[in-house]
Amino acid sequence: MSKVNVVIGALAGVAVGALLGVLFAPDKGTETRKKITKKSKDTTESLKNKFNEFIDNVSERFEKAEPQASGMKESGIN
Repeated sequence: MSKVNVVIGALAGVAVGALLGVLFAPDKGTETRKKITKKSKDTTESLKNKFNEFIDNVSERFEKAEPQASGMKESGIN
């Protein structure tokens, strides 16, 4: 299992747990809806940040591997 899948699974678990915690809290409906909205915005922002970190990591690895691949290509052609 890749690290990305583990991170996504953990974030999804946290989101579901937070949502269930809010739903079972003894508040008025309007307060509960406000809490759900805030939690969903927070979770969305967190997922965006994690996704951007993942994309940056992939881009960085690609940039490092590109010169090596070019060198291997040149070696194979000659």
